[in-house]
Amino acid sequence: MAGRVARVTEVIAGSPNSFDEAVKLAFERANKTLRNITGMKIVDMSVMCEAGEIQEYRIRVEVIFVLE
Repeated sequence: MAGRVARVTEVIAGSPNSFDEAVKLAFERANKTLRNITGMKIVDMSVMCEAGEIQEYRIRVEVIFVLE
């Protein structure tokens, strides 16, 4: 019986518009260099504020992918 081995790497992304867009950007970036992505786990969410307004939505995600 053959098993699968997965690896986890961390990606940080930011968007001026929303957390949702930051997640999509993190996935798009990870997908450029990693193969066999099976999921992502949001580890941290934060916002950068300036002059009373949100400037950037930031996320830190763990990207899970299966090794070949």
